[in-house]
Amino acid sequence: MTDADAALKNMKGYRQSLKGALEDNFLRQTLDKFAVQYRANRTMIFADMNERELIAEIADAKDESMERLEELYEQFRAEAGKKGVIVHRAATAKEANDLICRIAKENNVRKIIKSKSMTAEEIHLNHALEADGLEVVETDLGEWIIQLRHEGPTHMVMPAIHLSRHQVADTFSEKTRTAQDSDISKLVKVARHQLRARFAEADMGISGANFALADTGTIGVCTNEGNGRLTTTLPRVHVAIAGIDKLAPNLHDALRIIRVLPRNATAQAITTYVSWITGATDNSVNPDRRKVFHVVFLDNGRSALLKDPKCREVLRCVRCGACANVCPVYRLVGGHRMGYVYIGAIGLILTYFFHGHDRAKNLVQNCIGCEACKDVCAAGIDLPGIIQEIRARLNEEQGSPATSSLLAAVLANRKLFHTLLRFGKWAQKPVQSGQFIRHLPEIFASGQGFRALPAISPKPFRSQFADLQVKADGSPRVGLFAGCAQDFVYPEHLRAAVRLLTAKGAAVEFPQGQSCCGLPVQMMGERAAAEKTAAGNVRAFEAAKVDYVATLCASCASHMKAHYLELTSSDPALRASAEKFLAKIVDLSSLLFNVLKFSADDFRNRGDKAAYHSPCHLCRGLGVVKEPRNLLNLAGQHVESPEEDVCCGFGGTYSLKFPEISSTLLAHKLDGVEASGAEYLVTDCPGCVMQLKGGEEKRGRKVKVEHMAEFLLRNLK
Repeated sequence: MTDADAALKNMKGYRQSLKGALEDNFLRQTLDKFAVQYRANRTMIFADMNERELIAEIADAKDESMERLEELYEQFRAEAGKKGVIVHRAATAKEANDLICRIAKENNVRKIIKSKSMTAEEIHLNHALEADGLEVVETDLGEWIIQLRHEGPTHMVMPAIHLSRHQVADTFSEKTRTAQDSDISKLVKVARHQLRARFAEADMGISGANFALADTGTIGVCTNEGNGRLTTTLPRVHVAIAGIDKLAPNLHDALRIIRVLPRNATAQAITTYVSWITGATDNSVNPDRRKVFHVVFLDNGRSALLKDPKCREVLRCVRCGACANVCPVYRLVGGHRMGYVYIGAIGLILTYFFHGHDRAKNLVQNCIGCEACKDVCAAGIDLPGIIQEIRARLNEEQGSPATSSLLAAVLANRKLFHTLLRFGKWAQKPVQSGQFIRHLPEIFASGQGFRALPAISPKPFRSQFADLQVKADGSPRVGLFAGCAQDFVYPEHLRAAVRLLTAKGAAVEFPQGQSCCGLPVQMMGERAAAEKTAAGNVRAFEAAKVDYVATLCASCASHMKAHYLELTSSDPALRASAEKFLAKIVDLSSLLFNVLKFSADDFRNRGDKAAYHSPCHLCRGLGVVKEPRNLLNLAGQHVESPEEDVCCGFGGTYSLKFPEISSTLLAHKLDGVEASGAEYLVTDCPGCVMQLKGGEEKRGRKVKVEHMAEFLLRNLK
C-alpha cells in the first residue's frame, strides 16, 4: 500500500494531507489564478451558443448510446475488422494490462511511447508494462514530467498544473544530469530534444480514444500537442485503449461533443489536434507492410455501472475535467487530494466504482455540495447527487460514523430535535455572549475557532408566530417554511419576512408540524432519516391552503425540490402530496420581486452599499440570479465583489468535517467583500449568514452581515 493509499483510507491521514496542500503556496496561487481565468474565459467561449440545449442533447445521445452499447461494440468490431484492426474487450484492469503486454511480446516490442490517456492511468498500465521488462515513455509534456517524478496526474487535462517551472527544471536537471534553466521555453526545448529520439526508436505507440465510431470503426483522439499524432503514426504497432463508454454511433454524435469538450476543458473553441484514425495504415517495417493496430475496450465495472439506475449517468462523462476547474475544494488542495486516479467530482465517484470503496470513503466526504460541478458538466451529470448516493451506500455497507448516526436519529424525530434545541438555550448560558457562543469544548467544535458560532434564540420562531397578528384573509396565501436554523437560531429572519409579505397584503401561515428539511442527513448519506424528515414536512403542509411555500433558505428549497420526490417514492399517496408541495416552493427573493412586485416606491433607499453573496443552492440549485440583486438595488446600492457566486465554505456539516478548507474559503470571500468597500454583506441563506457573520465577528465586524429579509425590512417605508 502506498502512502497515498494509506492516507485515503484513514480520515486522520487524509486530513493531514489536505493541510499539507493548503500550505503549498505555489499550488494555491496557481489553481486560484487558473480558476478565476477559467470562469471568465468559459463564459466568453460559450457566448455564441445555447450551452444548456447542447449539453441536454449530449446527455440524451450518450444515454441512447449506453442503451445500445452491445450493439455498438459489435458494429465497431465488425467495421474495424474489415479494415485490418483487431478489436478486444477486457473485463478488468488486469485483463487489459495482460492483453497489451501480450500484444507487445507477440510483436517483439521493446520500446513504447504513449500519448496521454486517462484510461491507461485508470488501469496503471505503465506499471504493468515496466514490470514486463518494457521501456515506456509518456510523450505528452505534462504526463512526461509527472512520469519522471513518479506521480499521478493532478488534473485530467493539465496533469502537471501543480508544478512550478523551478520544480520542472529540477526534475529535468536530474533526468539529463545537466543543470537546466527554469525558463519555460528552454524547458520545452529540453523536453522536445529528449523525446524526439523516443519517437524514432519506438516499436509501439499507445493512445487513448475520445471516441469510437461504430459505423466506420474509427477512433477519434483530441490533443493539444502533436505528440498524439506521432505516437499513433510512427511506430509499427498501435494500441488504442478506451472505456466501452466511448462508443458512439457515428461522427455526428462525436462532433457534437467536440463543440463542448474543449470549451469545457480549457475554454478554447477546439483542441489543436483532432485526429480520426480508420483502419490499419501502410507501414513499410512490418512484413505485410501494414501497421499492427489493436483497439482495446475496457469494461472494469462499466457494464455493472450501466445497470445501476441511480448512477449510470456517470458513463456520460467526456473527461473534460471542468468539474475540477470550478470546484472550490480542488482549487485549494489540487487533484492529488481530490481524487485517486480521476480527480474532481467525477474522480470522487469513479474511485468508488473503479478503485475500491475503501479508497472512496473519505474522498466522497470532501465534497462541499456547492453544485458548481453539476452546473458546468458537459454531459449534464448530477455529480453532487451521485456523491450523496455513494455516501449513503458506504454507510449501508460499512456502517455510519457514530456522529452521523446520532444526528440522523435526532433529526428524524421532530419532537426530540426541537426539545433538544429548546434545552440548548439554557445549556449555552455559561458560554454565551450576546448573539454568539464564546467557545465550545474542542470535543464539540474542533477547529471551529475561525468563526464565532451563533447562540440558540431564547424563543424559537414557532413560538413567536401566534403573536405576530398576521392577516388570515390576505392574498396571496403564503406558507412559511422555516427550516431549523431560522426557526431556532435566526427567528429575526422569519419575522422580517412576515413583515415584508404582509406589507403587500399577503396572508401568512406557519404549519407547526414542519422541521429540518433533511439536507444535513442527506449530505451524510443517512437515507432513512432523510426519508423521514421529507415525509414529515410534506405532511405538515398538506392541510395548509396556501398558494406558495416561501423559503428563506436556498439550501432547504433546493434540497426539497431535488430530492423529495425520490425520498417519498415508496408511498404513492405521499409522493402525490410531495408533488403539490414542491410546485408551491419559491425562494423569498423571487416571491418578493416576481410575485409581490416590490419596487423602489416601497423602500427608503439611503444608498447603503451592500455586497451580495449568492448562496450556492440559490444561484445553481434554483437558478435564481437576478432577483436578489434587483432587490438590493431597490433598497440600497449593490456593490459588486469578486466571485459572488463562489461558495463561502459553509456546506452544512462540511465545515465541521473539514474546517481547514472551510476557513480558507471564508477568508477568501470576506477579503473580497471588505476590499469592495461595502458596508453590508447580504445573502439569502441562514447557513451562509452563520458562516459569514461568524467570520466577520472574529474580524471585528468590519462589514455587517444580514439576511436579505433583514436588509429589505430595515429600508422598508
